Amino acid sequence: MSGTVRRVVSLVPSLTEAVAATAPELLVGATDWCTRPPGLDAVRVRGTKNPDLGRIAALAPDLVVANEEENRPADLAALRSAGIEVLVTEVRTLPQAFAELDRVLTGGCGLPRPAWLEEAEDAWRDVRPVVDAAVVVPVWRRPWMVLGRDTFAGDVLARLGARNAYADHCERYPRVPLGELNEPGRAGLVVLPDEPYRFTADDGPEAFPALPAALVSGRHLTWYGPSLAEAPAVLGAALTAALGPGGPPPR
Repeated sequence: MSGTVRRVVSLVPSLTEAVAATAPELLVGATDWCTRPPGLDAVRVRGTKNPDLGRIAALAPDLVVANEEENRPADLAALRSAGIEVLVTEVRTLPQAFAELDRVLTGGCGLPRPAWLEEAEDAWRDVRPVVDAAVVVPVWRRPWMVLGRDTFAGDVLARLGARNAYADHCERYPRVPLGELNEPGRAGLVVLPDEPYRFTADDGPEAFPALPAALVSGRHLTWYGPSLAEAPAVLGAALTAALGPGGPPPR
């Protein structure tokens, strides 16, 4: 950053929670999808894919924080053209998440490294696999889309022993027919997060009649922020509840 940061607009729910947990007085704007922390007091600037650029500019931020996957390059370029500094994160692995959080908070916002970030790193440092299974991880239905290559959520699950069956796919979020997802030998478990599509006990598991289903918190699976401190325990509990410790051998 070229100067002192006193006003931040966040276009990423994970980063909104991270800034709010560290220095809430800095956060002046956030997207409609920024649901954490509860009762967040910030001007809403529409969504991650359609931010209100005029409203953002009117907030006179010293810094806008964004993500290369969640936000459109054209929107970020327009903000920069308006003279607004934009910091863009790229997160494909857990170590990247920790490094980018440090870059945003200490480098971008000029804050001391927060205690919760140390706690999150400690929580993952000695994590061991809690299951042993190949998994499919739908993130949408109608059409069915799953985690593919190079995803943060896939890396998180792999550290817990849940190996993404589509980790070598050429796309990061491929559309895959339901019949293929259910092919014998494809996986031993289906992992169903509650975002971006809200899978529930009544909406999702029925599509995979031969597979045990783990319903998991999307915030703990896909967000990089304070939730990372809880994620190993929360996700581990959901996986072991579906499979049992160690799980069966992959199908």
